[in-house]
Amino acid sequence: MTANVLHLPSGALWRNRLGLLLESTGEGVFGIDLAGDCVFINPAGARMLGYAAGEVMGRNMHALTHHSHPDGSPYADSDCPIFNAFRNGLPCRVDTEVFWRRDGSAFAVEYSSHPIVEAEQVHGAVITFIDITDRKRAADELQRAHDELERRVAARTGELSQALAQLRELSAYSEQVREEERTRIAREVHDELGSLLVALKMDVNWLHKRLGEQAARTPEAADGMRTQMRCKCQNMSRLIENAVDNVGRIITDLRPSILDHQGLWAALEWQAQEFAQSAELALDWRMDVPPALHLPEPAAIAVFRIFQEMLSNVGRHARASAIDIAIGLQDGQLHLCVRDDGVGATRQALEAPTAYGVMGMRERARQLGGQLRITSEPGAGSCLQLWVPLP
Repeated sequence: MTANVLHLPSGALWRNRLGLLLESTGEGVFGIDLAGDCVFINPAGARMLGYAAGEVMGRNMHALTHHSHPDGSPYADSDCPIFNAFRNGLPCRVDTEVFWRRDGSAFAVEYSSHPIVEAEQVHGAVITFIDITDRKRAADELQRAHDELERRVAARTGELSQALAQLRELSAYSEQVREEERTRIAREVHDELGSLLVALKMDVNWLHKRLGEQAARTPEAADGMRTQMRCKCQNMSRLIENAVDNVGRIITDLRPSILDHQGLWAALEWQAQEFAQSAELALDWRMDVPPALHLPEPAAIAVFRIFQEMLSNVGRHARASAIDIAIGLQDGQLHLCVRDDGVGATRQALEAPTAYGVMGMRERARQLGGQLRITSEPGAGSCLQLWVPLP
């Protein structure tokens, strides 16, 4: 006979031992004959099905408790693994189905069916079952948690990939800006300082040549030449002054000396006044910061560069006639606000992947532990606010 089947003794001894086993176990256990009718059931099994033990005896167990699939569709007894246990003489174990209670409710069940063999003949089957509703619920919750975690990981991975792509674009844009700045400075040095130095060199050569000829001149001619040389020296002095001014302007463009000598607050005011004058904008300037308040140098430079970019955005895009700048302290933070009356911008434009200026300001603000807020509507101007926690 096939292995894993039950070979039980016959008679009263078998029934007594089986009765003790059925009473002691917490699992549901019932037996069926070849017709599928119940020949015994323990109290635990009857309770799980919602019956008294006597109400189940003699009834077809498939029709009573295994008649439908979990979705409610009919379950033919010809497909039932419990019946196949004695039809084919093969045990089975199933944990994907349900048993139905007396009140019409169903519960997830794990059951095993083993053929009953006596005298080499199959007489029915013994079925053990347990309610695995809690286990299924825990498994479903675990699966939902796993699915949610996968969804979050996928979303976060997408966000990180997007942020990495934006960071790469911002880095490339920053390098482009630096290269353009180097080109501009090189052009200014070549075109302005270079031409001044060439003119000075020519004047020096002229002086050198005329001085060598002085000894051969008559006193009257020598005196007239000295007058020309004095004029030439005055012209050279003006060229030198222009060169000094150009050098100072280039240095200021690279890093305003006022930031080092007078601090951040003076540098912000100077930058605002310079911008308003060059852009021909009406300026409303308000600053209420304690003079003794000083930011660390890296933070001061970052705030100054963000402020420069704010003004640069106004100059490039706003087409404004007036600008309102307010700097102060609020809730233990430095608050810097730049508001204009220009054409404004849409949210899509401010959030565009190519809005490198905005991206750069936000990145600097994050490095300071602060944040940048931008509010703008087409035709209603823009307001850029920087919040930086004070040390």
